[in-house]
Amino acid sequence: MTGLGGIEHGTTAAEALALFDSLPAIDVDEMLGSWAGRGIPTGHPFDGLLEAAGWHGKRMETPERVHPLVFRARHGRLVAVTPTWLPLRAALRVAPAVPRAVVARAFPLVRPLMTTRRPQARLRRIEHRGAVSAAMVYDRQPIVDAFRRVDADTVLGVMDVGGDPRPYVFVLRREA
Repeated sequence: MTGLGGIEHGTTAAEALALFDSLPAIDVDEMLGSWAGRGIPTGHPFDGLLEAAGWHGKRMETPERVHPLVFRARHGRLVAVTPTWLPLRAALRVAPAVPRAVVARAFPLVRPLMTTRRPQARLRRIEHRGAVSAAMVYDRQPIVDAFRRVDADTVLGVMDVGGDPRPYVFVLRREA
């Protein structure tokens, strides 16, 4: 089994999940803080999509106050975005056909309409793929992001969307 460095630039979903399964659980309290994120290409429809839109990462203030989608806005400012109005099922269908350059130009135009200060998720301990570990439960979307520890400041995440068996795999690195 290769480590995180062996998959960060792309791998199969099966190999990414094998690495995820081999990693230890992480506690909810250890997830608190700000995290920079990056998707791991596995052939998922969302590969490169969040990055093209300016995704920065996630912010977990308390177990009850979580911002699952933090984006870089104008002048480098970080803003939280609500996933409430994202047409998730349609996005999964059309994402592979949408040029990432179009996303990079279009998302900044709609992002101000989606910016929020209200938390949009919670942290819980959930069993996922045979282990109980910290997970982010979105408030208004059928999404759970399950986490496993790579090291003290790095976690591997798997986004589980209800009704879609394909995992979106990402890495989070703790910010100072």
